[in-house]
Amino acid sequence: RYVLQYSAIAVEQMTRHGIPASITLAQGLLESGAGKSELATEANNHFGIKADSRWNGRTYSHLDNGNWHKFRVYNSAEKSYEDHSLFLVGNSRYSALFKLDRTDYKGWARGLKNAYYAEDREYDKKLISIIERYGLHQYDRYTVADARKNQKKAYYSKEQSIGKSTKEILLANGLPYVIASTGDTYASLSQETGISKRKIRKYNELYKEYSFKEGD
Repeated sequence: RYVLQYSAIAVEQMTRHGIPASITLAQGLLESGAGKSELATEANNHFGIKADSRWNGRTYSHLDNGNWHKFRVYNSAEKSYEDHSLFLVGNSRYSALFKLDRTDYKGWARGLKNAYYAEDREYDKKLISIIERYGLHQYDRYTVADARKNQKKAYYSKEQSIGKSTKEILLANGLPYVIASTGDTYASLSQETGISKRKIRKYNELYKEYSFKEGD
């Protein structure tokens, strides 16, 4: 689910900045615990990037390796992905990595370890294992259009996730959504999508008495 949700974003970052999508996805999976870590859920920080003197945004205090540190807070996971790219591009100790081919995920993994992205001595091996286990290297040859097409196809194939909706299922940042019509209610949308009324309220941060409008 994590790879499906963020693969298009990783390919977009690869296109803009030259970082292999496989490396970005593997780091995101590892550093964020597939999006379930405290930093990911509380600070939208998917790459464990600390708030150093160059950071002017909000921070989040988190216990890391027995010590408290301040980490960067992002408004969205997509912003975290963008900042991860800028962090690597703007740091001279990673400059040698950008001379590698973007399909050389093993070279990138070893380079990140040698440049001390993380303290883990097995960091490169873990990244390579994740990439090969989930076939992430395929994304290093994708275009943005390929990634979005693959993402949409995968969502359509999982009917249990979207019910038997007669509405068109659209995607925004990797997440499926439908557009409400006049007369839609929690009950009708629940029947359309197979998602409970309570979850529709929760996912959309709506109150119980909310009346849907055309185009919501």
